[in-house]
Amino acid sequence: MAGRALLLAVLVLTAQLCGCTAYVGDGGGFSVEFIHRDSPKSPFHDPSLTSYDRVLAAVRRSTARSSYAGGSPGGAVSEVVSTPFEYLINGTAGPPPGAPLSAVFDPSSSSSYGLVGCRSDSCRATYGTSCGADSFCRYRSTYSDGSTATGILSTETFTFDDAPGVCVGCRARSQLLVPRVIFGCATNVTGKAFRLTGNVGLGAGSGSLVNQIGAATSLGRRFSYCLAPFFVDASSILSFGARAAVTEPGAVTTPLIPSAVDAFYTVLLASVRIGNSTIAPPKRSPVIVDSGTVLTYLDKALLDQVVAEVARRIKLPRKQSPEKLVDLCYDVAGESSEAWAKLFPEVTLGFGGGAAITLPARNAFVEARKGTVCLAMSPVTDDGPVVATIGSIAQQDFHVGFDLDKRAITFAAADCASS
Repeated sequence: MAGRALLLAVLVLTAQLCGCTAYVGDGGGFSVEFIHRDSPKSPFHDPSLTSYDRVLAAVRRSTARSSYAGGSPGGAVSEVVSTPFEYLINGTAGPPPGAPLSAVFDPSSSSSYGLVGCRSDSCRATYGTSCGADSFCRYRSTYSDGSTATGILSTETFTFDDAPGVCVGCRARSQLLVPRVIFGCATNVTGKAFRLTGNVGLGAGSGSLVNQIGAATSLGRRFSYCLAPFFVDASSILSFGARAAVTEPGAVTTPLIPSAVDAFYTVLLASVRIGNSTIAPPKRSPVIVDSGTVLTYLDKALLDQVVAEVARRIKLPRKQSPEKLVDLCYDVAGESSEAWAKLFPEVTLGFGGGAAITLPARNAFVEARKGTVCLAMSPVTDDGPVVATIGSIAQQDFHVGFDLDKRAITFAAADCASS
């Protein structure tokens, strides 16, 4: 689970420059376009892939991402981080606005670039750092695919474009300017981890972008996202400040609980209900909420009971799975996606504090190949994923809000493709 020690979602920072007026967040909220890596707006978009190909590719990335549970306790720069990522955002470094962040960043061209000293709190709080001969803070990151990055812990002003169409009545797209963001400026990289510029940390740790936005602006330490389904060509939305409020009807809130890694957003899973059958976890069941992991991972003893109840209720022929991670699959040949969804049960997740969310069939199951629908859940095992997780398929078409000050997560059903 390499990335989750560092990130809520692994975001690749690219850039689009525009002539809008930059501002420091005024407390009213801000949103950025949250682009799925396989969508037409992504530089990784492959038009030859079918929607089923994209689902299976995402599942495989999820496996690679979920196979490691270490990393930085503070969520800033990790000694081991994951290569897979699911979402991208746009941004620039400067001022003056530098070259697009998909190119090599030249610190000498920026009037706001700075270095972090060895004795600073930021250097001491960052995992895997060392002190250079010049008394500036060095770091080294090792990625799960063997890629490495070494460089200097630095500060810079980052600017993010407001998501198109979010600010109704605005004459121009505004920008969020965040000064003195602490980041790792890589001076030497190996491997394939840096196909774009880098990773943006949204975890709960002190070094994440969420905490840095909260410290540098009046937006506070809260954010939300609304993930559009994989099968629609629409961007999702990532919001900060007041826009992160989850106000849709039926919103429920569950408290965050202490986690072994403070960058994780961890809640208590109290029950799983399938139809009118409620299953209590055999033991205390903390789970993390992560948009960068595709499948939902549950403790094997709990998942075995879920699988048995699902299998008891579904009266369709079983089918061999196209992917070993999703092994409870059914034949829905000849059924449209709207039709097969009516043949599968809803799954309700009960959380601490009495909150519960009901996952429609398309959030609990996935059409992994045309005519083959599988349960989008996999077990936590000793040789695979080692932290239970609510993944992105389960979260699609939910507005999910994270409030670090109130220590809570709020969920509400939403139409994310049109939000």
